[in-house]
Amino acid sequence: MLAAYSFGLWAFMALSSPVFFVFALAIYLVTWPFDRSRRLLHLYSCFWASFYVYLCPLWRVRVTGRGRIPWRGAAVLVANHVSSIDILILFGLYRPFKWVSKRELFRVPFIGWNMWLNGYVPLVRGDRESVVAMLGRCRELLSQGIPVMLFPEGTRSKTGELQPFKDGAFLLAAEAGCPVIPIAIHGTGEALPKNGWVLRQRMDAHVEVLAPIPPERYRSAAELREAARGAIAAALGVRFDARAA
Repeated sequence: MLAAYSFGLWAFMALSSPVFFVFALAIYLVTWPFDRSRRLLHLYSCFWASFYVYLCPLWRVRVTGRGRIPWRGAAVLVANHVSSIDILILFGLYRPFKWVSKRELFRVPFIGWNMWLNGYVPLVRGDRESVVAMLGRCRELLSQGIPVMLFPEGTRSKTGELQPFKDGAFLLAAEAGCPVIPIAIHGTGEALPKNGWVLRQRMDAHVEVLAPIPPERYRSAAELREAARGAIAAALGVRFDARAA
């Protein structure tokens, strides 16, 4: 039963994406002269992604602490990552930011094309030149007062445990002198774990935006990284061992 329902949901997402993309393209063309940062297009993309969450009767999502993310002003947003659903529900923040995401996703018809329109930042994992280019583009965005969103674990956790964080997001925050805003995602891994496509059960997810962490409180990007990881671990109620970083 869940397999058939899951197939229907993913099929509907695929079939509806061209329609949503037409409106995205229209918004991009109309707002280009006065909205070069594409804030309005991003907010439309938030609705596009959230539409599927609203549609699915198996999914319930709460967002708390949304007001901690600025409408204007640089910030580095970091979240734990256990499921593909994480991306959909983070769009439910309805705040302007630019995703850092795998380059291959930008090639997905309609959804990936919309990512290009939004000016999100592509990354090839493990490719040094791509990482350098990504960091450079994020620096530009932060200098323009545009927040960026990263998954500092680098990939989805297979076990649901909080993995070590990579340094990039925290180097960016330290260099820009902007806050790191940790986000704890609860409850998505049980509904759709990594490498799965069949929904397993009802999802009662919680996107918890935690208190911003000022980089000036820490002597290094590594300390800032562990402060953010510790904050997310505490919110998730898991044991935090800095030695695992």
